[in-house]
Amino acid sequence: MLHDPKAPQQKDSVMPVKFIGYIGFNNSSEIHAGTRSRILDRDYVDAASKAQEEGGFDRVLIPFSSNSPESQIVAAHAAAITSRLGFLVAHRPGFTQPTLAARQLATLDQLSGGRIAVHIITGGADDEMARDGDVGTTKAERYARTDEYLDILKQEWTAQRPFDHKGRFYEVRQGFASVKPDNLPIFFGGSSPEAIDVAGRHADVYALWGETLEQVGDSLHQVRQAAARHGRTPGFSLSLRPVIAGTEEAAWKKAREIEDQVRAARDAAGLPTSDHRPPNAGSQRLLETATGNRRDTRLWTGVAALTGAAGNSTGLVGTPEQVAEAMLEYYDIGIDHFLIRGFEPLADAIDYGKYLIPLVREKVAAREAQPVALAG
Repeated sequence: MLHDPKAPQQKDSVMPVKFIGYIGFNNSSEIHAGTRSRILDRDYVDAASKAQEEGGFDRVLIPFSSNSPESQIVAAHAAAITSRLGFLVAHRPGFTQPTLAARQLATLDQLSGGRIAVHIITGGADDEMARDGDVGTTKAERYARTDEYLDILKQEWTAQRPFDHKGRFYEVRQGFASVKPDNLPIFFGGSSPEAIDVAGRHADVYALWGETLEQVGDSLHQVRQAAARHGRTPGFSLSLRPVIAGTEEAAWKKAREIEDQVRAARDAAGLPTSDHRPPNAGSQRLLETATGNRRDTRLWTGVAALTGAAGNSTGLVGTPEQVAEAMLEYYDIGIDHFLIRGFEPLADAIDYGKYLIPLVREKVAAREAQPVALAG
């Protein structure tokens, strides 16, 4: 862990930038043997929840997959042992009726005191979907189903009287929920044309993985255009794996060591480290970014190249000051949420709370305080 007696202090204020952490069920990552482990470690969940609340994170993502612990139940437990931390609950449409899912999420939101958001993950990999019994659907069909699912979800949350719905995938007669959230944001990810269209209709926050500034700017433009067709203006979240150290040289050395650990862990597990193309469009885009190990000033793509860009796998490397400046470049083009997690999950989350989050907040506050130059 870093040691800096002059580390900036976290301030209690409403800021235009939000930070999302991560609770991955146990204190392991791609650098550890058994990289596919989803074993639930209650002590880790407790420690990670409390550390990220104390570190100034606004929310933590609780992931979803066909072999992981159930995200809503983990969120309910973590909410019970914290008081301020929000939760971004990953949820896959298609396996729970949307009316029931709406009541489950609204109940969790009410019991947590309004600390819940939902991250909709439609699912791009056929084999992963099949493990939960979704066999034979195409990606286009799944996004069409998600679109209809979210229509019903939002009706359950807002309808003041019973409603009917008859669509391609669902039929509801006199649906109505007595429990409703006060404000439950919908996060949404996906890079295919179908995903961007659904995001435009439904996303309160559109989630991206860490690509170059040019690529991120292009994605923001596409989603804004899709949202504008429906009179909407979403926020944007960028997922990164920051690698920070006391000097830039030490940070890049740490990044190279992480690559070596990932390679060794994948070799031990019999997993490929090259020549494997992911099935979903977002990972395909990210893998195309992973050339030359380093993009822009300090975007690091080494782990993405080794893992087939399986999820959030690119990072920013440098001192906290350097990484904060790089994050501010993304903020300047429209990113207002940063989802950050490390390769030593608990220790890195603590470091981010001490050294990175306060710096970014201070820089954003200073940026926002600057007078706007008048045109002409």
